[in-house]
Amino acid sequence: MPSPELPNIDGSSFRRPDVARLLPAERATHPPRILLLYGSVRERSYSRLVTEEAARLLQAMGAEPRIFDPRGLPQPDGAPEDNPKVQELRELAQWSEGMVWCSPERHGAMTGIMKSQIDWIPLAVGSVRPTQGKTLAVMEVSGGSQSFNAVNQLRVLGRWMRMLTIPNQSSVAKAFAEFEEDGRMKPSPYYERVVDVMEELVKFTLLTRDCSGYLVDRYSERRESAEALSKRVNLRSI
Repeated sequence: MPSPELPNIDGSSFRRPDVARLLPAERATHPPRILLLYGSVRERSYSRLVTEEAARLLQAMGAEPRIFDPRGLPQPDGAPEDNPKVQELRELAQWSEGMVWCSPERHGAMTGIMKSQIDWIPLAVGSVRPTQGKTLAVMEVSGGSQSFNAVNQLRVLGRWMRMLTIPNQSSVAKAFAEFEEDGRMKPSPYYERVVDVMEELVKFTLLTRDCSGYLVDRYSERRESAEALSKRVNLRSI
């Protein structure tokens, strides 16, 4: 219970963090489920090629990766929610325990294709946030010198979607020079950074997926829910 020094705290909604809930006795044993999104529909899309490399690495690390193809996805609000591509994306978002977002940098920002995919993922489905508590890794590719504009923007979106964005990230400069003709990424420090990011993502997903709901449980929302419940009960008694 809160002390007298905290008169503005609602005692019924206040919780002291419990380490036991962060370390549940029963742990999931299935491969970590990772959804990968990329932000270009060009025939030779470097964000797609990096994403495919990431998926291979995730599979080798024991995860189950699935890549969403953004071709045919309508603009947000430009089609009904039962559009097949929208439903495919939303079902994958629900299925996943972690995500990888990889965008080209265009005009100093992520692409509209990347943002459209994120915008189609709703903040809430009923009372459930499809992205809340899931892990996230962010990456970008650029045609010129190394930049971090896109990954910085993706981090902001990850926070807005209440995701657990890992510390590491990847930014591949002059991406046109980093791939073989067959689309495979060349050995380089850029490739090694992609390996680092996927390794970290899998570790964070394994660490948090069994307690993700508890990690993002908030005092303010518990208090709001308690007030809403009280109002409903009072209305029923009228």
